[in-house]
Amino acid sequence: MTTALWGGRFEDGLSDVAKQLSFSVHIDRRLVHEDIRVNKAHANALMHANVLTQTENQSIQSCLDDIDQQFRMNHDLTVETDEDIHSCIERLVTEKLGDLGKKLHTGKSRNDQVITDSRLFIKSACQDIESRILGVIQSLIQFATTYQTTVFPGMTHFQPAQPVLFAHYMLAYVEKLSRDAKRFRQAYHTADVCSLGSAAMAGNSYGLDRHAIATELGFAHVSQNSMDAVSDRDFMLEFLAAASFCMTHLTRFCEEIVIWNSPLVGFINIGDAFTTGSSIMPQKKNPDMAELIRGKSARVLGHLTAMQHLLKSLPLTYNRDLQEDKCMIFDATDTLMDVLSCLQAMIPTMTLNHDQITAALTIGHLTATELADYLVRQGVPFRESHEMTGKIVNFAVSINTQLQDLTLDQYQQFSPKITASVFDAVSLKSAIATKDSIGGTAQSQVDAQLKRVSAQFNTNHSGTESTP
Repeated sequence: MTTALWGGRFEDGLSDVAKQLSFSVHIDRRLVHEDIRVNKAHANALMHANVLTQTENQSIQSCLDDIDQQFRMNHDLTVETDEDIHSCIERLVTEKLGDLGKKLHTGKSRNDQVITDSRLFIKSACQDIESRILGVIQSLIQFATTYQTTVFPGMTHFQPAQPVLFAHYMLAYVEKLSRDAKRFRQAYHTADVCSLGSAAMAGNSYGLDRHAIATELGFAHVSQNSMDAVSDRDFMLEFLAAASFCMTHLTRFCEEIVIWNSPLVGFINIGDAFTTGSSIMPQKKNPDMAELIRGKSARVLGHLTAMQHLLKSLPLTYNRDLQEDKCMIFDATDTLMDVLSCLQAMIPTMTLNHDQITAALTIGHLTATELADYLVRQGVPFRESHEMTGKIVNFAVSINTQLQDLTLDQYQQFSPKITASVFDAVSLKSAIATKDSIGGTAQSQVDAQLKRVSAQFNTNHSGTESTP
């Protein structure tokens, strides 16, 4: 019968319902390889501190390697009496090595062990997620490049606003995701601190070389306060915040995909591999993957809020409440990884419908701002030009036409300063070309953006489509 790691103080064991509530091995089993790494580093430190002999350490190292290999072969070595993955590993070592295995936990607590495991996990997750973010960025850059010169209706308040290049639109999301990648790099650095050696909360009594432990485990820094080390979950908050930012950006993009894909708008087509049909309506082609990404954001955003509530009002140092942190981290990681992989693959299947986009460009007076700017260049103060343009738009609405279809006589009813040059000013071509400042939608600026991000993210940059 396996003995609990903490059983000496107690006459009675946990009840079955208490075990159901408190045992976490089914969750933290995911940290098995990190936990073995931590145990190996700790055993080496114990040897250098003369707690273990070299021969004893070699036996423990070999045993831990065997256990690691068995778990990698998908052998489930856990049993129902294991509280968590830490007690499982210690049990397995003790079963194989006897009394020697009982030495492994010397100078170490599950408190500093689990936080070190978690930091290792998050460092790896940050790198994997950043890699997938870069994959989505590359897909967006290629999508933008394919339609590098296509004019597209820009919106504010989901109302026609001003014409932009479609590539400019896509590059806006590249900028957002670029910041997300930076946030995960920062989360990596925040997690890159070794807590092992802090023991339960006051530090260890064996003179363990914590810098050597950190180096062996690949940490750049060592925690400087043992009480902070075992209670700190800031790195998890930062990770979940980065994940929440990223999912928020992805939901915004997917909302646009859902709208654009609707036949009522018809701006894009999504490949069949990323859409589904209806069990009753045979005509349907639903953008389910975009909708699922939009929906799964709720889980990730919820985990950030849950983690904040978990930490709220907790006194120092370790409290069992903190056992709940890992399910949030694991689910956020899995969700974001799946979402990014799907989106990276879906974007290359999307194509633009030029006819619908061209039609949309003739609706909503997209070049009204250009008309106001034209009047300014004709000597009309902007506030007056703004009001005059509003009246011209109102007139165009009343006769069911667009600014570009008004006659010169109709324009001159509002101001004799308007000449035939107004037609060039309110053209889509001119509206795009005049936005030739850094960050603008002029073709030269968008080309420069594409060149910059293509070099930054190692993406081939060559356009293949023209303006509709």
